[in-house]
Amino acid sequence: MPNLRVTVWNEGRHEKSSKEIAALYPQGIHGCIAAFLKDAGGITVRTATLDDPEHGLTDEVLASTDVLTWWGHMAHGDVQDSIVHKVQKRVLAGMGLLVLHSGHFSKIFKALTGTTCDLKWRESDDREILWFTAPGHPILTGLADHIVIPKEEMYGEFFDIPEPDETVMISSFTGGEVFRSCVTFRRGLGRIVYFRPGHESYPTYYQKEVQQVMINAVRYLTPTAHSAAPIFGNRKPI
Repeated sequence: MPNLRVTVWNEGRHEKSSKEIAALYPQGIHGCIAAFLKDAGGITVRTATLDDPEHGLTDEVLASTDVLTWWGHMAHGDVQDSIVHKVQKRVLAGMGLLVLHSGHFSKIFKALTGTTCDLKWRESDDREILWFTAPGHPILTGLADHIVIPKEEMYGEFFDIPEPDETVMISSFTGGEVFRSCVTFRRGLGRIVYFRPGHESYPTYYQKEVQQVMINAVRYLTPTAHSAAPIFGNRKPI
């Protein structure tokens, strides 16, 4: 069986503008994610960033990507609409998409959900507990029934997204807020997972349980085999 082909996309701006974040993620957030996905086995990984030509998402890259992961925050508006359209088209054709943390506000996630994707937030070193609400789901393989992250940015409801196909985790925070922190959607032939943790100033992506969720998620997002592409348009009676 050929390896799953994953492209790890990261805005990559915080690492260039903040010495603290560069020290935390010296290879960039994309480099950290790419490393543990490679170590998981059976996954071929490439990386791409906002400042690469065509944001690193050329037609050739997208055509050879089974699953795209997306992390963005401070420069959502700098992503070219033409690239967003190409990514959306690939998801509708079957490519998996893993949207991470503040990627909830990305152009691509908004385009695929059709909502504002807005929420409440706070940066105050909140403890986060991710509670599993879909026992037996493939995204939860190899994990117990919750994950504790000692310090994270808070996201709180209401989260303005369409009703998910599945809610796999909800988070509770020190301040009392709750949040739908891992949800799934299907759009066209493609699957989408949104996974909340991963604020740039915390070492969240080094936490083994978080890594396991993301490894499981990209495997879950593997494109489904189809006997034929759907046929549209006017047609004669059978």
